Amino acid sequence: MVDTRTLLDDLLAEGDEVDALVSGPGADHWHHPTPAPGWTVAHQVAHLAWTDAQALLAATDPGAFARVLARAAANPAHLADIEAAHGAEQPREQLLAAWRTGRAALDEALAAVAPGGRMPWFGPPMGTASMATGRLMEYWAHGQDIADALGVTRTPTARLRHVARMGVRARDYAYAVRGEQPPAGEFRVELTAPDGDTWAWGPDDAPGRVTGPALDFCLLATRRRHRDDLALKAHGADADHWLDIAQTFAGPAGDGRTPGQFS
Repeated sequence: MVDTRTLLDDLLAEGDEVDALVSGPGADHWHHPTPAPGWTVAHQVAHLAWTDAQALLAATDPGAFARVLARAAANPAHLADIEAAHGAEQPREQLLAAWRTGRAALDEALAAVAPGGRMPWFGPPMGTASMATGRLMEYWAHGQDIADALGVTRTPTARLRHVARMGVRARDYAYAVRGEQPPAGEFRVELTAPDGDTWAWGPDDAPGRVTGPALDFCLLATRRRHRDDLALKAHGADADHWLDIAQTFAGPAGDGRTPGQFS
């Protein structure tokens, strides 16, 4: 298990990497389209700023966050689009400043949550570790959209372990959101880390098994690459189907990416 401060430091580092992508000299890229249909780089930053603000609200004012939940109940994906579009209309430096301030405030708020405390969220309530991991996953995934838009290849880090673990733990959700019944037993997932080490989850003797690079698994589970473009292997029919539907995030899966889109 990773202690809370280490996890929050990883979240800050992931945010810093995205910040470096979008805050370089010049602003020509700010309205450049990203792989997410209808979303520019500005939309991506606005989305991260807005979801950070909601996480801060959940940690500090659950009553106010309940009103956000009521607003989102009809169509949470639609709300995300609305807020991203609204944020993207702000001047670049204004949005960047608000985003950075929000990131710092969220770090303080999550660090102050009492051990065992739970926060409301758009899915089940979350503890500090789950909330921080979810935010890190979003930063990494939306950072990938920005990197793809800018033609930048990012160097994978050990922080991918948080994203990969979340993808493994969200296995049954991927079935549930599609109205399917998940397999009864766990899968064995063995991934090659960026430093060549092996990250593994699940029993050694599980009949269903997934192997491959950790980066590829994270790209698949966040639906930032099509399975056909990744070096992942499934052993067993159930594990094979899971790789077709895996997702780390709550809500509809969307259309995902098409084969060869980034080749």
